[in-house]
Amino acid sequence: MSEGQPRAVVLSGGLAYERDVSLRSGRRVAEALRHAGVDTTVLDADGDLLARLAADPADSLFIALHGAAGEDGSLRSVLELAGVPFVGTPAQRCRIAWDKPSAKAAVRAAGHRTPDWVALPHSTFRELGAEAILDLIVARLGLPLLVKPAQGGSALGVERIGAAEDLPSAMVSCFAYGDTVLVERFVAGTEVAVSVLDGADGPRALPAVEIVPTSGVFDYAARYTAGMTAYHTPARLPAEVSARVGQLGVAVHLALGLRDLSRTDAIIDSAGEVHFLEVNVSPGMTETSMLPMSIAAAGLDLGRTLRAMIATAAAREPAIRTASLPGVRT
Repeated sequence: MSEGQPRAVVLSGGLAYERDVSLRSGRRVAEALRHAGVDTTVLDADGDLLARLAADPADSLFIALHGAAGEDGSLRSVLELAGVPFVGTPAQRCRIAWDKPSAKAAVRAAGHRTPDWVALPHSTFRELGAEAILDLIVARLGLPLLVKPAQGGSALGVERIGAAEDLPSAMVSCFAYGDTVLVERFVAGTEVAVSVLDGADGPRALPAVEIVPTSGVFDYAARYTAGMTAYHTPARLPAEVSARVGQLGVAVHLALGLRDLSRTDAIIDSAGEVHFLEVNVSPGMTETSMLPMSIAAAGLDLGRTLRAMIATAAAREPAIRTASLPGVRT
């Protein structure tokens, strides 16, 4: 860390579908860091980013970008090339976590439950015939089903399907958000989100958040519209089930090689079994986001927690070197 007041850059915005959510996350992160005594600048992920980082170096960056830019590893690869310290998972591990079928396969291989699924690109339906493939999907996975983009966040393009005749239109809508669709068996139960933070003794699960959307589906509107979802932190679960939820969050964090912070989404069925749904390497930080809820429920201060992450990232990586950034002369 720099002498005196630490300095941080918060990256938010970008060009993904989730830009507005990212801007809200960035503002909240910046406010919390400033309140904790960190000199904080908010930057957009645009063509001026590298030059601005070179002109005004900071101790490290906090990535509040959602969607592809913040989670698929591409931006992080550039930061790694430039020697820019940042909070969060390295680029190569992000690529696995970002792709939902890959993450599900890795978590299942590690011995954990996840709903059965199939992931297919648009070209397969075009070449082999959509009707026949959809019939096979329903026959194998049953109903109801959950349709979602294989990559993406904020529940964009997610739809629950209770009747086979509704599946084609849901697939068409989902393809608007990506070339590959993930269709998985819908598991009814209690939906939870468990956040994990790295610490001196390894990853630690924070109190899980129980999610109760008024519509019954935790979609984009339910996530980011005040009043459409009730949250209970800690989740209203038996102690033994709550412990297994935390264990799953830590297991996912370790199995996928994640770093600093993550949020695992899961569902608990009527038998009390915990099923992995997906993981987020850049959790939302808005007023309705679940990582800040869990931090508060753990008795932690958001600003001080973020400041510790900035310090950890700064100590882990070399200081920003302007000579390593393209177009910069020292």
